[in-house]
Amino acid sequence: MAPTADEVERPSVLFVCVHNAGRSQMAAGYLEHLSGGRIEVRSAGSAPAEGVNPSAVAAMAEEGIDISAQRPKILTDDAVIASDVVITMGCGDACPFHPGKRYEDWVLEDPAGKGVEAVRPIRDKIRSRVEALIAELLPEGD
Repeated sequence: MAPTADEVERPSVLFVCVHNAGRSQMAAGYLEHLSGGRIEVRSAGSAPAEGVNPSAVAAMAEEGIDISAQRPKILTDDAVIASDVVITMGCGDACPFHPGKRYEDWVLEDPAGKGVEAVRPIRDKIRSRVEALIAELLPEGD
């Protein structure tokens, strides 16, 4: 008998950027939305901002994804340990390294201080990378 969805361990992804206010929040929003909850999603920052970038919120709302209730969170060792994949976006050496984890660095422009017009191309790059990540983590038929 095949295991139920609750019995199958979901892959887990942690998105990290310095302020956890733009890139990582958009990536987490896309991954949660596009994976339909089949991937556990976390995001954090090495120096979290007070709130999520309003231009990022507006750009994601255009995609039908509401990230307005999200709050920047501090990056913890526990979050890294609990994740299968750690994707950094400009936090550099601030991200703790643990053997056995898959690390990727997505080089993306920081949306801080930019209007929604300038954030849209960043958002679109994030979406295409998230779609590729989903295809890797959830191969068809799984």
